[in-house]
Amino acid sequence: MGWYLGLDASTQSMSTIIIDTESGRVVVDESVGFDECPEYRCPQGFLESDDPLIKHADPLVWLAALEKLLRKLVDGGIDLSRVVAVSGSGQQHGTVYLNRRFLDVSAWGASAGLAAMIEPMLSRKTAPIWMDSSTTVECREIAEAVGGAEVVQRKTGSPPIERFSGPQIRRFSKDNPTAYNDTAVVHLVSSFIASVLVGRGVGVDIGDGAGMNLLNLSTLEWDEDMLAATAPGLRDRLPEVVSSDTIVGRIAPYFSDKYGFNPDVQIVAWSGDNPNSLIGVGAHAPGTAVVSLGTSHTYFAAMKKPNVDPEGYGHVFGNPAGGFMSLICFKNGALAQEEIRDRYGLTWEAFDDCLRSTPPGNSGNMMLPYFVSEITPLVLDAGAVRTGSDEFLNGGDACAAVRAVVESQALRLKIHSSWMASTPDTIRVTGGASVSTEVCRVLADVFNAELERLETGNSAGLGAAMRAAEAAGAASWKDLTDRFCQPVKGMNVTPDRDNAAMYEDMQSRYAAFAREHA
Repeated sequence: MGWYLGLDASTQSMSTIIIDTESGRVVVDESVGFDECPEYRCPQGFLESDDPLIKHADPLVWLAALEKLLRKLVDGGIDLSRVVAVSGSGQQHGTVYLNRRFLDVSAWGASAGLAAMIEPMLSRKTAPIWMDSSTTVECREIAEAVGGAEVVQRKTGSPPIERFSGPQIRRFSKDNPTAYNDTAVVHLVSSFIASVLVGRGVGVDIGDGAGMNLLNLSTLEWDEDMLAATAPGLRDRLPEVVSSDTIVGRIAPYFSDKYGFNPDVQIVAWSGDNPNSLIGVGAHAPGTAVVSLGTSHTYFAAMKKPNVDPEGYGHVFGNPAGGFMSLICFKNGALAQEEIRDRYGLTWEAFDDCLRSTPPGNSGNMMLPYFVSEITPLVLDAGAVRTGSDEFLNGGDACAAVRAVVESQALRLKIHSSWMASTPDTIRVTGGASVSTEVCRVLADVFNAELERLETGNSAGLGAAMRAAEAAGAASWKDLTDRFCQPVKGMNVTPDRDNAAMYEDMQSRYAAFAREHA
């Protein structure tokens, strides 16, 4: 047995969760924010730019934060020699560009620290991250080269996406061909940090690799047509693709010497934050879907076959537990609920009271809650649209507005996830609005599924720790899920069958309303 350590290089912090599989407890849950590394000028996870579409980070901030985090654990009395295996989670889609020095094992001394060691290995001093949306032209060029966005989606699980790695690589190769020629390897955030832990370059796992517009979901290898459409010589610059349970090596002596790790610690291939979160919320197998009610609303679930969204909004990634996972995201999430709350001067308690006092179906009142531009469906011009009674249309019925926004969000989740070709028996819900029983009741009724609420502050880090344990043979997925991913007791919401039938009928009317104002 022993301890299993999961790291999470998220947008704004480096965090870790250590689990003890024998006792079933979380031993450590700790983090270091990037604002604690001010010399890298990424307090919010990215460098300031005059162009709002450009969002890059200094990749050295991830290494500096990793060292601060490990030092924090050691100084706090955590005996890292008890760790058996390590895996990790990286914010998806970000890319790191390294020169030939990175491939020279003799250059991996690290006596002056990780950041000082890696800095001369960078062929590009900054790393575009998932927030970067500056590659619209490159997305169009890639699509045209392979026969259209539908071809890209069929091959890779997503149409060309500005935030994805392939278009980012293409833009770099065009804008700075000299630096691109000096690039020997392009890593994802996940595979980059895993490489540092091992002390040499390691592979990209299928979970994170599927978020690049480069991995063929049928073969689980780099797609030659996509590589050719993206950048010259790209195949030679990408690491190999590995399964998510691959033990990519032993921990580098630097970490055992400096932080007390056992030299035999196994490093398991890192993956992206979304695949790790799928594991960390206990949804590794089909039948359980996850709804995250955060700033954006996200729906994701395991799937056996890589079905793709015919409308082009959803994404397919690799599932670290085997098979695939689907994901779809809606920008008008928590902020839309807050807009209605603030517009009518409500407290959150009054918001819930409105849901209790209004009938399911809202007497025919419906809303398209596009308070900001939306990505599912694509709506560039912000503005809520209503249909229903005169009082509702004139903004005079606060409670009808509350129910309209909540029902709309639930119906959109249901309608736009139908392409996943799986009907969940259970939905696990996380995020801020999951504390509201009334919001959860609408979700349960719309999906006609049992709803379980989770308390997970770092599902990606927990998923990484669970992946380390499973790959090292400490426990099965079922045992790990039973021990570490239990829902909050007494907080389940069971659907009302009559309401579920009513919402089933309402879906077509809502879909027609949405199409009318597309």
